[in-house]
Amino acid sequence: MSIEELLLALTVFVLAIFVGYLTITRVPPTLHTPLMSGSNAISGIVIVGAIIVAGSVGGLLGAILGVVAVTLATINVVGGYLVTDRMLRMFHRSDDERR
Repeated sequence: MSIEELLLALTVFVLAIFVGYLTITRVPPTLHTPLMSGSNAISGIVIVGAIIVAGSVGGLLGAILGVVAVTLATINVVGGYLVTDRMLRMFHRSDDERR
Protein backbone atom coordinates (compact mmCIF):
# COMPACT_ATOMS: atom_id res chain seq x y z
CA MET A 1 0.00 0.00 0.00
CA SER A 2 1.43 3.33 -1.02
CA ILE A 3 1.41 6.41 1.18
CA GLU A 4 -1.26 8.03 -1.04
CA GLU A 5 -3.60 5.05 -0.63
CA LEU A 6 -3.03 5.05 3.11
CA LEU A 7 -3.73 8.77 3.33
CA LEU A 8 -6.92 8.38 1.27
CA ALA A 9 -8.12 5.48 3.44
CA LEU A 10 -7.39 7.45 6.61
CA THR A 11 -9.23 10.50 5.25
CA VAL A 12 -12.31 8.44 4.40
CA PHE A 13 -12.20 6.81 7.85
CA VAL A 14 -12.02 10.16 9.67
CA LEU A 15 -14.81 11.64 7.54
CA ALA A 16 -16.99 8.57 8.20
CA ILE A 17 -16.47 9.00 11.95
CA PHE A 18 -17.35 12.70 11.74
CA VAL A 19 -20.48 12.18 9.62
CA GLY A 20 -21.61 9.24 11.77
CA TYR A 21 -21.22 11.24 14.97
CA LEU A 22 -23.15 14.20 13.58
CA THR A 23 -25.89 11.95 12.25
CA ILE A 24 -26.39 10.00 15.47
CA THR A 25 -26.35 13.04 17.79
CA ARG A 26 -29.07 14.79 15.76
CA VAL A 27 -31.55 11.91 15.71
CA PRO A 28 -34.64 12.56 17.84
CA PRO A 29 -35.42 9.92 20.49
CA THR A 30 -38.55 8.76 18.63
CA LEU A 31 -36.42 7.61 15.70
CA HIS A 32 -33.85 5.60 17.64
CA THR A 33 -35.62 2.25 17.17
CA PRO A 34 -35.97 2.53 13.36
CA LEU A 35 -32.39 3.77 13.16
CA MET A 36 -31.24 0.78 15.24
CA SER A 37 -33.03 -1.56 12.83
CA GLY A 38 -31.30 0.07 9.89
CA SER A 39 -27.91 -0.19 11.53
CA ASN A 40 -28.57 -3.88 12.18
CA ALA A 41 -29.05 -4.38 8.44
CA ILE A 42 -25.76 -2.61 7.77
CA SER A 43 -24.03 -4.77 10.39
CA GLY A 44 -25.36 -7.83 8.59
CA ILE A 45 -23.61 -6.62 5.45
CA VAL A 46 -20.44 -6.10 7.49
CA ILE A 47 -20.64 -9.74 8.62
CA VAL A 48 -20.82 -10.93 5.02
CA GLY A 49 -17.84 -8.75 4.06
CA ALA A 50 -15.82 -9.93 7.06
CA ILE A 51 -16.51 -13.56 6.17
CA ILE A 52 -15.33 -12.93 2.61
CA VAL A 53 -12.18 -11.19 3.82
CA ALA A 54 -11.44 -13.86 6.42
CA GLY A 55 -11.74 -16.57 3.77
CA SER A 56 -9.83 -14.89 0.97
CA VAL A 57 -6.85 -13.36 2.76
CA GLY A 58 -3.69 -15.37 2.69
CA GLY A 59 -1.93 -15.16 5.99
CA LEU A 60 -2.53 -15.62 9.65
CA LEU A 61 -2.97 -11.94 10.54
CA GLY A 62 -5.69 -11.43 7.92
CA ALA A 63 -7.54 -14.53 9.07
CA ILE A 64 -7.38 -13.44 12.71
CA LEU A 65 -8.61 -9.93 11.90
CA GLY A 66 -11.41 -11.42 9.77
CA VAL A 67 -12.56 -13.67 12.61
CA VAL A 68 -12.44 -10.73 15.04
CA ALA A 69 -14.50 -8.63 12.61
CA VAL A 70 -17.09 -11.39 12.21
CA THR A 71 -17.32 -11.83 15.99
CA LEU A 72 -17.72 -8.12 16.75
CA ALA A 73 -20.25 -7.56 13.97
CA THR A 74 -22.27 -10.58 15.16
CA ILE A 75 -22.31 -9.23 18.72
CA ASN A 76 -23.47 -5.87 17.35
CA VAL A 77 -26.30 -7.44 15.33
CA VAL A 78 -27.55 -9.66 18.16
CA GLY A 79 -27.39 -6.85 20.70
CA GLY A 80 -29.14 -4.46 18.34
CA TYR A 81 -31.96 -6.90 17.68
CA LEU A 82 -32.39 -7.54 21.41
CA VAL A 83 -32.59 -3.81 22.17
CA THR A 84 -34.98 -3.20 19.25
CA ASP A 85 -37.21 -6.09 20.32
CA ARG A 86 -37.30 -4.83 23.89
CA MET A 87 -38.21 -1.31 22.81
CA LEU A 88 -40.94 -2.54 20.47
CA ARG A 89 -42.44 -4.73 23.22
CA MET A 90 -42.89 -1.56 25.28
CA PHE A 91 -45.52 -0.41 22.75
CA HIS A 92 -47.53 -3.65 22.67
CA ARG A 93 -50.69 -3.83 24.67
CA SER A 94 -51.20 -6.74 26.98
CA ASP A 95 -54.40 -8.81 26.76
CA ASP A 96 -55.80 -7.07 29.87
CA GLU A 97 -55.45 -3.61 28.30
CA ARG A 98 -57.27 -4.64 25.11
CA ARG A 99 -60.53 -5.47 26.90
